[in-house]
Amino acid sequence: MLSEPRSGRLAAWGNALLAGLVSPDDAVLAVVGEDAVHRVEGLPGESGPVGLTLALGRLRALGVTGLRVALPAPGHPLGLSGPPEFNARALDAEEAIVCHGAALGLVPEVYEAGPEGDVHVEVLWHCLAVREAPPADVPSLGEAERELAEALREATEVLSRLDVAGSGPVAEAAIDAYRARAERGREVLAPGYPPRAVRVLELAQRVGLLISVAYENGHGGAVSASEIGARSLALRPVERTARRAQVAAYNAFVEERERGAR
Repeated sequence: MLSEPRSGRLAAWGNALLAGLVSPDDAVLAVVGEDAVHRVEGLPGESGPVGLTLALGRLRALGVTGLRVALPAPGHPLGLSGPPEFNARALDAEEAIVCHGAALGLVPEVYEAGPEGDVHVEVLWHCLAVREAPPADVPSLGEAERELAEALREATEVLSRLDVAGSGPVAEAAIDAYRARAERGREVLAPGYPPRAVRVLELAQRVGLLISVAYENGHGGAVSASEIGARSLALRPVERTARRAQVAAYNAFVEERERGAR
């Protein structure tokens, strides 16, 4: 949860590109990030994998006007609309893009390539048919912000009582790393997103950090089976709420354009 999902970067900068707010070069550079290369296979009209710049142009020509994010987990098809084949692949990847304006979706396959000592990450996005239907369980920005604040308060109370809320050198190092990233001026979202979406995504990422710290810190003071169970019960709904908030933030661009078009 702490790191950006690749689907989030693609949706944010793809939306900015489709809206004419950034150049293709800037959008692709932001999406690829520290990866070596991103390609897209299965695009209608293309016989093989193509680069991201060409792929985004092809999607625009096919009628795509926006990109939504899905972050599904077992038992929670967050942001998905079907069919089952696409949902299964997205669940396996734990993320996906659902296009607005054309019945297409993209699921990333991430793998390492190169010789030992010079290994790099490549991403192949698989373009598949999707069902044109409302995405599952995606809240509005307002709902996401309220739910996240409430879940965070409840989880912090439980975790603090169990002495696993985030203490010790592992937690401190993780928090310092997060602050260092923020101080470098990292853009949370691409141009064109409403300020509330930025705020919700930042809060969701901070909550994700706390969840990661709580898990990575071992059992902390939760030494009994009941206390360990209580910690898991506290973290699970917060993690779910944070994922829903992330999706709401990334999808805010498309949602606002839809409302403006009505």
